[in-house]
Amino acid sequence: MELAGAEVELMNKKDKEVILRDKLDQVKDKFDYIFIDCPPSLGFLTINALAACNSVLIPIQCEFYALEGVGQLVNTIQLVKKSLNKDIEIEGILMSMYDSRVKLANEVVSEVRKFFKDKVYDTTIPRNIRLAEAPSYGLPIALYDNKCRGASSYEDLAKEFIKRQGGDSIG
Repeated sequence: MELAGAEVELMNKKDKEVILRDKLDQVKDKFDYIFIDCPPSLGFLTINALAACNSVLIPIQCEFYALEGVGQLVNTIQLVKKSLNKDIEIEGILMSMYDSRVKLANEVVSEVRKFFKDKVYDTTIPRNIRLAEAPSYGLPIALYDNKCRGASSYEDLAKEFIKRQGGDSIG
């Protein structure tokens, strides 16, 4: 589903906050999991995604200002839980753009683990040039360079996610 132009197009629609939920209700039984990759803003598209989902996997860049943003997102999730989606839960936290050589990155991970505890996934997504390049070629990392460290990290993430859901790991 392509949602990039949806924000402007749907602004004046009735019940605009639940349009995505209504659409996904029609197809969700065909899938084990549906992932919605949201923009980093807390705009209309993100609110729609939060109203439509059961749980949220929050990626946090290992940078100082990301901590501020996650606080705003958690508050927004609580507001959505009260008014649009009583079932929404925080599934987990994924540390991204991680570079173990950077002191600040390790401090951010430590702070996030203190607050979110076991919600923080063991898998981290590294800062990786191949991950940065793949979108400019219109390809997912698994097709662009499935041998790079970033691709293997996303595969590890998939395995950890499925394991946390109580399923058998893939691969």
